[in-house]
Amino acid sequence: MSRTAVRPQHLRPTPPSGGQARAAWWDVAAVLGPAAVALVVVLVELSSRSIWIDEAASVTIAAQHGSALWAAIAHDGGSMLGYYLLLHVLDLAFGNGPLVMRLPSALATAAGVGVLAEIARRCAGRRAAWATGLLGAVSLPLVNWGQDARGYALMICFVGASWLALVVALDLPPGSRRARRAWVAYAACVALALYMTFVAALVVPAQLVLVLFRRRRARAMLVSLAGAAVASAPIAVLAVRRGTGQLFWVPRPNAGELVQILKTLASSSLPPSYPQSATSEALLVLSGVALLAAAGLAISSRARAGAPEAWLVALSWLTVPFAVDLAESVVGQSIFEARELLLAVPAVTLLLGVGLADSRLPAALGGGALAALVVLRALQVVPTYGMSPENWHAATDYVLSRSTKADCIAFYPSDGRMAFRYYLGSPSSSADPRPVLPSAPWTTDFAYVERYATLGPGRLGRVASSCPRLWLVSSHVGSASGPPQSVAHYRRYLALQASLTRAYGPGKAVAFGWSAPVDVELFER
Repeated sequence: MSRTAVRPQHLRPTPPSGGQARAAWWDVAAVLGPAAVALVVVLVELSSRSIWIDEAASVTIAAQHGSALWAAIAHDGGSMLGYYLLLHVLDLAFGNGPLVMRLPSALATAAGVGVLAEIARRCAGRRAAWATGLLGAVSLPLVNWGQDARGYALMICFVGASWLALVVALDLPPGSRRARRAWVAYAACVALALYMTFVAALVVPAQLVLVLFRRRRARAMLVSLAGAAVASAPIAVLAVRRGTGQLFWVPRPNAGELVQILKTLASSSLPPSYPQSATSEALLVLSGVALLAAAGLAISSRARAGAPEAWLVALSWLTVPFAVDLAESVVGQSIFEARELLLAVPAVTLLLGVGLADSRLPAALGGGALAALVVLRALQVVPTYGMSPENWHAATDYVLSRSTKADCIAFYPSDGRMAFRYYLGSPSSSADPRPVLPSAPWTTDFAYVERYATLGPGRLGRVASSCPRLWLVSSHVGSASGPPQSVAHYRRYLALQASLTRAYGPGKAVAFGWSAPVDVELFER
């Protein structure tokens, strides 16, 4: 005769009351609502913008196989290794269309907004979750990188998830099973963020600062970070072997770059990718005033004994990565660039959302300021839909529609060939211009990353004699006023132009794009 075990009355879970159930649903809505808004915003015209040179590198690296795949990833220093492998799987399963390649970033952006709202809800309540989530859903930097086939959106999502796991771990009894699970989740999220891009490491010092307020948990955090370090060892090895050469274009800290970073953090614009809108300055000023008010409220707050307050999370998330980035850029390799500080954009959003939802602020004032910020942020996003800072699609169509079967084509740097090759599709006829720089046939889908090769005198003579017309396609050629290596690349470009002019005569140039246009120049005898 079988017996059914009966749980004692005092151990049976108490069913939630109607009020508790409704509150739980509202909590879920405060997280999923903004995430859904973010998903809609980021999916609008997801595939309409032309890919740019870095996206072309992502697509081309992901299309490699076997040793060629690992060689391409190693040449990139292991940065975005996890992201490239994800794209590789998607390429095998669904092809490399722009929608497929950008969809992971779009989904990560929506998930990241949901994570950010959950951090606000846990630390500051439901109103703060709605405010923070809605501000994040219409943040221009988050939306832009959510529509891009690079690893930044996934990095931001995992960085946010690591903060959430940390907040949960600090709020649980030390040594409990749930706390141990939270610390494991924290270590996994830190490692995954690093596999999306190395810059995620900037968030770890900020999280260590947070644990200073909960010193009893320091040991558990250090153990978790040790686990993340072990998991990240392969990309660390690749990074050491590659060095910092791929950051040659990042200038030393200067006032102009600081302004760009501040505008990006405030989501008021995204220089230099897009033109500044008529309301960008108004958003920057309003954001600054709201941040000062939020900081004032934060300073007057007292930390609770449980979960760390949202302001403590937001301030450490914002200030520490910025300080570490600046210090590294002054004494070592400069990384003082808006893209490298993208991981701090959610911190500004969290600080704004929590401040505007603070009960000490009059509801009408907080609600009105929130509505104004959401509208102004949305006004920065809408004009960028479909705008191509680098219009490789149009440039490729222009060349192909005007080429003859005897034409040749050269790229400077060679990286541009990948973007051109993407829109060329399957090489179909002898009418496609013959590549001479680099000279590999179109059937070779090689990953050219930061290759600033040119034509030597002997080779130039052979090209000029065999090519009655030559297309020179260039973008990211360097800068006359940038770091030394960037200046050297630019001078090499000018020398290439001058040598082609001597061989063919002056070329006819057309530019495609906004901030980093693709220059197409036709030289013909």
